Amino acid sequence: GLLKDPLYIGLRHKRVRGQAYDDLLDEFMKAVTDRYGMNCLIQFEDFANVNAFRLLSKYNSKYCTFNDDIQGTAAVAVAGLLAALRITKSKMCDHTILFQGAGEAAMGIAELVTKAMEKEGLAKKDCLKKIWMVDSKGLIVKGRDHLTPEKERFAHEHPQMKRLEEAVRELKPTAIIGVAAVAGAFTEQVIRDMASFNQRPIIFALSNPTSKAECTAEQCYTLTEGQGIFASGSPFDSVTLPDGRTFQPGQGNNAYIFPGVGLGVIACSARHITDEIFLTAAEALAQLVTEKDLSEGRLYPPLNSIREVSIKLAVKIMECAYEHKLADLHPEPTDKEACVRSLTYSTDYDEFVVDSYRWPEDSMSIQSCKL
Repeated sequence: GLLKDPLYIGLRHKRVRGQAYDDLLDEFMKAVTDRYGMNCLIQFEDFANVNAFRLLSKYNSKYCTFNDDIQGTAAVAVAGLLAALRITKSKMCDHTILFQGAGEAAMGIAELVTKAMEKEGLAKKDCLKKIWMVDSKGLIVKGRDHLTPEKERFAHEHPQMKRLEEAVRELKPTAIIGVAAVAGAFTEQVIRDMASFNQRPIIFALSNPTSKAECTAEQCYTLTEGQGIFASGSPFDSVTLPDGRTFQPGQGNNAYIFPGVGLGVIACSARHITDEIFLTAAEALAQLVTEKDLSEGRLYPPLNSIREVSIKLAVKIMECAYEHKLADLHPEPTDKEACVRSLTYSTDYDEFVVDSYRWPEDSMSIQSCKL
């Protein structure tokens, strides 16, 4: 098919896998850092599950690198959860979270959620117990066949269950997060059940595009009678309920995270990008959500403020990098915001025309002198 297409511009052979693939990536990482230095930021994007986790684990402590699908998605989702905590007046470790999906996004979010719970003082093993996952074969439980090492971490002792509806009814989670691109996975039954045992159920339909969303904003707000705390990966229009209340759904877009992270890391020449940096980014993003935003149903700042959001995130990331001794830029800038702003690109030009000058009039007149 694709390989025989006359318009295909790639190499006409099957994708390289195995040792040759790993050797190519090793060579690439070395070549880039030999040319641009060890502080060169390398972002991994759209790598398949089978490679994404192991490559992140392999390179994370050696190079300045991150995987946006795992870590960027995690930070934006955790930021949404942290903003939701301001509505529920609770802590992260008070929650039980059920994921629909167990791929890169789910694993990344789950890992960062455990970090946030640990920061609140909960032991790691207890953090893991608060996170459950449902994949295409059902609830991930101990003893199930063919579990990857990543899934094994979040497998708990429990009878097997095939369907999300059963898992929701049995586990009674306080938050459900959809990241499997299964359209309509959050059925009417799931949403009504979530509302029945939670005063303010947290429902994140993070799959995109819109056609793949687990539920719509309207379904969430209508079926929970406005009590649901909703965020999505795709844009949704505002929703007005019969009682007149209007909600503006928040879109959890990675664009809130990776530009600010990249800017902050480059600004201080950080050597590595740790989970602490992504948790700092999530916390900073959540703090930028105003009480007015929350009252309107938004868990994220308006997307049109993304430039200022990125600058504020970058400043917090610089502070985090210096605190954890990850930064190579010395001396440490005293005014970090000014440092960050000096590095941001501006498309504004005062004037394209070259300035022209005239001589003063009295210098233009003919002067005579006597010899």
